[in-house]
Order: sequence, then C-alpha cells, then structure tokens
Amino acid sequence: MALVMAVAPGVEKKNKTNIKEREEEDLKMRNEELERELKKSREREEQTRVELQKVLERLRLAEEAEEMLCSQLGELEAEAVSQARDYHAQIVSLMSQLSKANQNHKTAITV
Repeated sequence: MALVMAVAPGVEKKNKTNIKEREEEDLKMRNEELERELKKSREREEQTRVELQKVLERLRLAEEAEEMLCSQLGELEAEAVSQARDYHAQIVSLMSQLSKANQNHKTAITV
C-alpha cells in the first residue's frame, strides 16, 4: 500500500519561496565575497604599480650614475695615458742624457 502525502498548495508555494529566498541570499553573499576579492585585487594591483614606479625611478638613477661614472672613468683613462706618455718621454730624455754622459766619461778616461 503506497502512502501518499498530500501537501497543501500553500505549503508547497511557501517552500519554493523559501528555497528561492535562500538561493538569492546565497547569490548575494557570493556576490559580496567576489566584490571584496575584486577590491583586494585592485589594491594589490595599485601597490604593485607604485612599487614598479619606485623601481623604475631607482633604475633611472642607477643608469644616470653609471653614465657619470663611465664619463669620469674615460677622463681618468685619458689622463693616465697622457701621464704615461709624459713619463715615457722623460725616461727617453734621461736615457739620452745618461748615454751622452757615459760617452763623455769614456772619452775623458781614454784621453
């Protein structure tokens, strides 16, 4: 014997309404959660953008410093080459003077 329960039409309608309200409430809560996550994501994106700007500024300063150092190094290298040439010329001159003095000395000894 099958037992059939008769549900009053008002109760069935009320149950469907409750289910629909719960589904709407669940959707609202999920929507609010997604909005919070979106807000956090946008905040992280903005923080990342600010950090990127700071890094780019530091990179720009480092590049400027590198250019200045390269320029100074080039000037120092040019000065070092000039000094080396001057010292070489002085050594050649001193060697020439020493050679002449040595020849004069040999000539004086043989006389």
